Amino acid sequence: MHINEIDLNLLRLFDAVYLSRSVSRAAEQLDLTQPAASQGLTRLRGLLHDPLFVRAPGGVRPTPRADRLADPVRQALATLEAALADADAFDPARSRRTFHLHMSDIGEGRFLPPLMAALRQRAPGVRVEARPWPPEELSAALDSGRIDFAFGFLPTVKDTQRLRLLDDRYVLLLRRGHPFLARRRTGRALLAALAELDFVAVRTHADTRRILQLLQLEERLQLVTEHFLVLPSIVRATDLAALVPREIAEGFGAEVAFLEPAFPLRDFTVSLHWSRRFEGDPGHRWLRELVAELFRTR
Repeated sequence: MHINEIDLNLLRLFDAVYLSRSVSRAAEQLDLTQPAASQGLTRLRGLLHDPLFVRAPGGVRPTPRADRLADPVRQALATLEAALADADAFDPARSRRTFHLHMSDIGEGRFLPPLMAALRQRAPGVRVEARPWPPEELSAALDSGRIDFAFGFLPTVKDTQRLRLLDDRYVLLLRRGHPFLARRRTGRALLAALAELDFVAVRTHADTRRILQLLQLEERLQLVTEHFLVLPSIVRATDLAALVPREIAEGFGAEVAFLEPAFPLRDFTVSLHWSRRFEGDPGHRWLRELVAELFRTR
């Protein structure tokens, strides 16, 4: 196959489907009808002699050939966009750009509501796609442009630009009225007393599992779940305890209480990460400044 056979719009469609894992969502992002997106994908499949995407629960999943193509295609599109963009060309009031973000479920709950409210006022045409990426893939995804920004406590993400947003710490979440709260303990006595509790943890939040491991409390782990934001409901209904960020715990309502034992690794910093390759991109710069304005603590 020769490069002359490929329409740039087919590559944009491929990139959108790959990132969203959905033909319908990709069509919506690109302002295409569903039939037009399907026809374009069929044409690209024919040119590349590969199905590229196969049906999966909730959408599609890429074939190995699509996985190999994803980074080069995204890099090429990002290079073209940067080359064609004037340094002063980003107009938030008129832009219809889509920003791709890495966030955990906690991050979505903490950052997306204020961010989307601000975008509605200042950049109503700008769109956001948020999804969690495996930590080991984040640096490469940022550098390739497959994602624009990563929010979170990401100590394994190296060689990125970063902006410190807030400092937080893990606390112990319990239902209000839990028998553990009847005795007031502090310091070493409180840490030692944690062995009286049974815990619920979230599979994707390795830091809390690591803390339980360091405290030799892994055998007290009764439930491992997939989503962090289900923890308040579980804690309210049971005597299980959970480790959660204090800033999140403060918003869980009056039916839960939290304590602050001196856990190992309890303090952490949440940052915004991006690639040096896109430091000068005007849209990147505008969104970085907006995020700093909304969330950065002094």
